[in-house]
Amino acid sequence: MNGADDIPSRESFAADAEAWLERNATRRPPRAELEWGVGSDGVSVFRNTSPEAEAALVEEAVAWQRTKFDAGYGAIGWPAEFGGAGLPRSYEAAFRALERGFVLPHAPEIIGISLEIEAPTILELGSQEQKERWLRPLRRMDVICCQLFSEPGAGSDLGAISLRADREGDGWVLNGQKVWTSGAQFADLGWVIARTDPQADRTKALTAFVVPMDTPGVTVRPLRQMSGGTNFNEVFFDDVHVADEDRVGPVGAGWSAMMTTLGFERASSEGSGGGPNFVGRLLMTAKHFGRLDDPLVRQAIANVHARNRMRSWTAQRAAAGARAAGGVPGPEGSAVKLAMTGFLREVSEAATMLLGPSLAVDTGEWGTFAWSELVCGFPGTRIGGGTDEIQKNTIAERVLGLPREPKAARS
Repeated sequence: MNGADDIPSRESFAADAEAWLERNATRRPPRAELEWGVGSDGVSVFRNTSPEAEAALVEEAVAWQRTKFDAGYGAIGWPAEFGGAGLPRSYEAAFRALERGFVLPHAPEIIGISLEIEAPTILELGSQEQKERWLRPLRRMDVICCQLFSEPGAGSDLGAISLRADREGDGWVLNGQKVWTSGAQFADLGWVIARTDPQADRTKALTAFVVPMDTPGVTVRPLRQMSGGTNFNEVFFDDVHVADEDRVGPVGAGWSAMMTTLGFERASSEGSGGGPNFVGRLLMTAKHFGRLDDPLVRQAIANVHARNRMRSWTAQRAAAGARAAGGVPGPEGSAVKLAMTGFLREVSEAATMLLGPSLAVDTGEWGTFAWSELVCGFPGTRIGGGTDEIQKNTIAERVLGLPREPKAARS
């Protein structure tokens, strides 16, 4: 970590960073005014890309992260011993704000999962040897790590995880299945939670592992979503041998490890849902169909605008609090995720009201059927990272201090 005397002023850091971005990227042009029939009409939540196109996106994003890392901007708030710059987290936020002014490669979900969720989890929970082995490669993206929590029979009830890890000699043997794993086909490592004690309470029954994805017995199979994309996967573990040195934390501490990971996952929702200019696109669509004077349409678009502002303010407030507090993000991430899903719900409902049958039938007309990808994909945002209901429970219990539900009602 840099000493206080080694830390540049925020202004000096920002000036150097902006000059570096000018040399290595292209300034983003001013957002053009939306015009019906001009440009792409894509507004999907989950991309509908071919496997080849998805792989190309990952390759471009990895190359950009390596360029940043080698220049000292790929791990700004991280300890120097793990390849970071050792600067305050506020400097990282300043760099990201500058980055938004430049045209950068699109980062598929696995990039953020590896960089912003799994790497911080290992920094928080890993042994010194594990940190030295994994963190620098993760931050430079020499390796990519996916997240293996959800299972076909568990859904959002992570306490029901059934993938088994049984002791064998000086290691473990894993058997079971995970599902809805973003980017598993591109991952070198997997952050896996497995059941190591079938009888214990969920808070003591699970254990965390980092598993190389090329280990014999690991099989990745892409899943096609109803929106068309294949970025989700199911992953099978058939007699997968894992060394005990790849276990993260004590045996039975997997529940706590999951909560740490989910804290980082919810915090990473900052800015999520911004995406395309949804308000502008809805206004353009209403104008094209002659419905700008319809009071129901006007109210629906106003609701989208209000939700978007609330989402942005909530994310900014949560991010500022997290930077000030440091450590593992708290339950404020649940509020950010609820704000994001509430915003996308309003967008979906407004588009459905405007387009009616044009949303369900592809007539080839620009700006109509394309919205179906958002409407079909939106429900998935209410599930990923914990359902909306789980987020509400988290806020109720950990923020408002309300009592937990009676056990009889939590079946």
